[in-house]
Amino acid sequence: MPAPSAATFARLADLIAIPDAADRPTRPVVEAFTGKEIASVPVGTADDAKAAIDRARTAQASWARMPVTERAEIILRYRELVYARRNQLMDMAQAETGKSRTSAQEEVLDISMTARHYAHVAPKLLEPRRATGMLPVLTKTTVLHHPKGVVGVIAPWNYPMTLAVSDAIPALLAGNGVVLKPDSQTPYCALAVAELLYEAGVPRDVFAVVPGPGSVVGTAIVENSDYLMFTGSSQTGRLLAEQAGRRLIGFSAELGGKNPMIVTAGANLRKVTDAAVRACYSNSGQLCISIERIYVEKSIAPEFLRMFGDRVRAIKLGASYDFDTEMGCLVNETQVKTVSGHVDDAVAKGATLVAGGKARPDLGPLFYEPTVLTDVPEDAECYRDETFGPVVSVYPVDNVDEAIRRANDTEYGLNASVWAATKAQGEEIAAKVRAGTVNVDEGYAPAWGSMDAPMGGVGISGVGRRHGAEGLLKYTESQTVAVTRVLNLDGPRGLPRQIWAKMLPPLVKAMGWLPGR
Repeated sequence: MPAPSAATFARLADLIAIPDAADRPTRPVVEAFTGKEIASVPVGTADDAKAAIDRARTAQASWARMPVTERAEIILRYRELVYARRNQLMDMAQAETGKSRTSAQEEVLDISMTARHYAHVAPKLLEPRRATGMLPVLTKTTVLHHPKGVVGVIAPWNYPMTLAVSDAIPALLAGNGVVLKPDSQTPYCALAVAELLYEAGVPRDVFAVVPGPGSVVGTAIVENSDYLMFTGSSQTGRLLAEQAGRRLIGFSAELGGKNPMIVTAGANLRKVTDAAVRACYSNSGQLCISIERIYVEKSIAPEFLRMFGDRVRAIKLGASYDFDTEMGCLVNETQVKTVSGHVDDAVAKGATLVAGGKARPDLGPLFYEPTVLTDVPEDAECYRDETFGPVVSVYPVDNVDEAIRRANDTEYGLNASVWAATKAQGEEIAAKVRAGTVNVDEGYAPAWGSMDAPMGGVGISGVGRRHGAEGLLKYTESQTVAVTRVLNLDGPRGLPRQIWAKMLPPLVKAMGWLPGR
């Protein structure tokens, strides 16, 4: 099965929110498996981003007036279209990123799950909520949720479909317009999912895609939008947070991770081994929530290393637009250099290679073997720094307490995995791990896929949450409307002010607001 056709790229290019796009400078888009140019994309400017935001702000007013149930119907139609076109979407994801078919399928499934969840819960989350008033009976208090206006989304290359649209779905349901800047390496993934949004009924100006450099288009989005959602590195997240802070706009971000797995004596090592392969090497390890550190009790460490090493060496690596291979390639040469640099540095400083450890140019320009290290010293780059590739380090530990301590010895705190002798022990350990999500007896999927629960990081792994009620309500401004009935705070007409002032404390106390009751 080949990469998407030239006609597909041409059709999607017409959806770019840049006037006279055909006359603009372009940058090449390459097939990651081969390094061959398969398309080009117009390069947007700051003016293009600002113009798209201005159009979105105008269109958003009528979009917000649409009943939320009607917006939800559009998103449910979108879900059906995503599933119906899943093969074409997976083709595009593989072409631009080089990921395996299984990892590409994760994107399609995630979009579908997100759309279904928020389409069903948005009407309830957004309906006016009665709150306890200051003076029951005498006051009525209601909380309303208004859209922010225009939400800017800056999406990464590693999951360029789901991280482009799954954050936009709740923003759209909340009544916002959205302007998206996709990563420059994966613009057509974003356009492919945008096309289906338009087909489902979302107006073009309400959801706009503006490709271009982050320093130009991304900066313009931060400077002109009403809220910013970002997924990417902790370093870039810090910069964007500063920019958003200067404007006093809301900011949410999922950033980097150096995610640990803990394996205790008594865990089923066959299950751990199979799950660890998914946890460490999905999307070639280019996943914010993938596992990069494994802490194993010493009594089982030799057996775990043997089993895990054997399983990793058996991973089928290759370029294929079907489900025949387990792992694809990396996304660009920079990633290959980072991965090989971390591995070479660790080995030079005394680490032991258990599996992998080298590039595979015989398969394509960006392939690197899934790699397992042990005996990694503290001065190795991969000991603390995020690799964001198919490299995991295994550390034997004396006991569970040491595993927890070392798992928490990091600035990051995004995701973690725990495998123990019993579910109860696993949950007890999980509660002590400093991470936004912890999976017991799995790697990352159950916590990520629990759409009704918040997902995000602590430390330098992020700000705010996606998923759950927070994942939608963050795109709204809460408004409290308090209505006074019968009496206001001036008291009954004709009653002297001094008498009313003396009556008020006992009245408030009787309602339970003051001490003594």
